[in-house]
Amino acid sequence: MRRAVARDAKRLTRLVRTSSAYEGPYAPMIAGYRVGPDYIEAHRVFVALGPDDRVLGFHALILSPPELDLMFVADAAQGLGVGRLLIAHMRGEARAAGIDRVRIVSHPPAEGFYLGVGARRTGTVRARPPAVMWDRPELELPTEQR
Repeated sequence: MRRAVARDAKRLTRLVRTSSAYEGPYAPMIAGYRVGPDYIEAHRVFVALGPDDRVLGFHALILSPPELDLMFVADAAQGLGVGRLLIAHMRGEARAAGIDRVRIVSHPPAEGFYLGVGARRTGTVRARPPAVMWDRPELELPTEQR
């Protein structure tokens, strides 16, 4: 795990755009999406790399207000514990910044994962057409594991 740098932008964008989690009805949300160098420099973006320097996943934490803005795991790395590693790392970053809980607006199919790592549902974020055509679960994740 390391802090992302501006030159990672293209690889992170590719991971987002090729995510099978956003196929079908969810495709419009990431169509044209870009993780830019400016975004990486403005937020706490960390990348999980494999031994071959391949991007396995990444997370982006916004500190104010505290929110997990992005988290993606490469399709080939699904089921290997990368998501849990990213969450554990994000929690540590948030705690180090003095944050005790982080908001997550989840991709609907990912809600079960977030509940499984200790988040609790706090509400629903309504659809915002045309980019987001569906309601999304809103969760809160304590930075201390229980």
